Order: sequence, then structure tokens, then C-alpha cells
Amino acid sequence: MKILVKRTIHYYISKYPNAEKGLLLWVTEFSKYSFTNFNELKSIYGNASIINNNRVIFNIKGNDFRLIGSINFIQQACYVIWFGTHKEYDSINAATIAFDINIQNFKTKEL
Repeated sequence: MKILVKRTIHYYISKYPNAEKGLLLWVTEFSKYSFTNFNELKSIYGNASIINNNRVIFNIKGNDFRLIGSINFIQQACYVIWFGTHKEYDSINAATIAFDINIQNFKTKEL
């Protein structure tokens, strides 16, 4: 699976420095897989929660953080929509939260 818009990962690392190791571990691990459907994804990420709009919730760093990704199995791609603490996650609607367009202006080097 490709992780699209890697600038998003850098943005969230800068926002949550204590999540860096867990988030980079997820990126490295997830990028090695090729899933054709949610059942295959769930067989590897048993704690992942599948919600509408092709969205999947991943637990990062022992469930301290949550990541919402939109998965396109045909294109083998994941678009990170949102990342935050478990407490922040509890205050959003994971099915409808939009990508933060301010991330597009975040300047960083590539992973």
C-alpha cells in the first residue's frame, strides 16, 4: 500500500513528537502490505476499526493515538485523513471529519 501525501505524516510528527516512532513504524509496516479488501487488512491489523466511506481507524503507539485513513484497494493506496490522541478522537466524528487543508502549506522534507 502506498501512503499518499507523506507531508501529512510529517505534519503530525511535528504536532505530536512523542508519536513519531509509532507513526513511522506504522508507515513502514503498512507500506509493505498489499490488501485487496477489508478482511485481508483486518487479518493483519486486528484492532483496526472499519467505518463508512472506505475509512479505517488504526491504533498507533499502543492506542495512545488514532489514525483515520481512507483506503483504495484497487489503487493500493491509503490517504491519511486525520491523526490525533485517543482523547481528541473521542471528540470527532470519524466518519465525516475532513482532511485539514492547512497541511498542504506545511513545509518539510520527504520521508
